[in-house]
Amino acid sequence: MRPTRAALVVAVGALTPALLLAGPAVAAGPASMPVTVSAEVTVGTDTESPYDSMSEDDLRIEILRVLADESTGIGVRREAQEALDGSVEDLRHFLKTGRWIAQDEDNSVAIFRILADPDSGRAVVREAEEALEGTAEDRSRFLETGYRLARAEDDRVAIFRILARPDISAALRAAAEQAVQGTPEEMRHFLEVGQYEVG
Repeated sequence: MRPTRAALVVAVGALTPALLLAGPAVAAGPASMPVTVSAEVTVGTDTESPYDSMSEDDLRIEILRVLADESTGIGVRREAQEALDGSVEDLRHFLKTGRWIAQDEDNSVAIFRILADPDSGRAVVREAEEALEGTAEDRSRFLETGYRLARAEDDRVAIFRILARPDISAALRAAAEQAVQGTPEEMRHFLEVGQYEVG
């Protein structure tokens, strides 16, 4: 069963305090935007990896690089700090496995925030719910590209609704027709700014 919007709002409300208390606050954009994205979402395994031959100092440096990245989310920061307080094996486990599990947690929270946003359209909700029901790769893919494309689908529908208005002016019609043929960013700009600038 797909989660309802109300249930998602409750879930975000329940998850957010726990995550905020778990580690240092991270600057986040608008609720509708992803807070953390990673191209490397495949949850690691404890099979042989470059980290197996690294010294403790090198492992700590790798983790400090993760912490220095401004895009690192709360879950990853929490697990990184715990690893730094632990043993050499804890450091290796974080870099090989724990980091990616925590990254997926951060990605899931970002998607819940998008779903809880009342401005999220049907396509965004559909794709976000599918991502949550899918794999870690599905969630990362949604935040990296799927969200942008789904929002463009919703924006295109919104622009067609503007074009369908019986009282639309010639200038607004021309601007809307140009926007609907443009990039996702151009459509978004038209809906947020452009439509109010034409007479």
